[in-house]
Amino acid sequence: MSTPDELPPVRSDLAAAVRPRDTLGRSLLFAELAMLSYLGDDDLQTVLAAYDGETPDAELIDRDGAQAYLFVTETDRVVACRGTEPREWNDIKADANAIHDLAETVGRVHRGFKREVDDLWPCIDERLPDDGKDLWFTGHSLGGAMATICASRCTLSSSQISPVEVHTFGSPRVGTKRYVKSADVRHLRWVNNNDIVTKAPPALFGYRHTGTMRYLDADGRLRSLDDDARRRDQWEGFVRGLKKRSIDHFADHAIVAYVEHIARAVEEGPKARREGLIRRGFRTR
Repeated sequence: MSTPDELPPVRSDLAAAVRPRDTLGRSLLFAELAMLSYLGDDDLQTVLAAYDGETPDAELIDRDGAQAYLFVTETDRVVACRGTEPREWNDIKADANAIHDLAETVGRVHRGFKREVDDLWPCIDERLPDDGKDLWFTGHSLGGAMATICASRCTLSSSQISPVEVHTFGSPRVGTKRYVKSADVRHLRWVNNNDIVTKAPPALFGYRHTGTMRYLDADGRLRSLDDDARRRDQWEGFVRGLKKRSIDHFADHAIVAYVEHIARAVEEGPKARREGLIRRGFRTR
């Protein structure tokens, strides 16, 4: 993960109410909070102190290596689950442990992801008072899987608070078909072109994705493509990566890439995105 000096600028208004924003504005905010969740507490406070505007209260929740930040403003609570860190053995074990376990709700989920949430959930749950604030979950990579499971557990919470939405970036598949069908939380699942983590664990093992996909193409632009067009676009991204002597599947997983691409979509606006689709011959839907 990037150091604080290498992070792209935070463009979102971190303290403004989330609900009035449009979908892209929310996704940009949550992508940036997912990016910030990789920072240590001191580094995060440094970034927030340099931010030109009001900032949320931020608390690092850490239990046995499973980690998340709780961001709190006057109107909202956002739980940003921290993703995979290659130097953290706990995270590596969680990603590799692809056996199913019974979910706390319905169906079966990835055992490694579930155990990360098992560690962290009691600490999160006790910080969710029923005080009228909107609740949101976000995360990148392993953090996206954890955010998905956490949101579903809200139905079992003593506070009975229902999250408004989940936004995930580069998330792996989380559970079985029955688990996915039982998920009743609005979930926007961002996929950047060939991001390899979004293809794991294999569907052959019974895993499925939850949520509605938002796809970023080989140029980093938001597109609505059918399966055939998306496969062609992914091949184009792979070939471009080879020409640059890089493996597109890994480069596309970086949270910084998600932030930059979504920020561009916000800046371009819906008219520019529609014109781009027409120029490239893609159909909208």
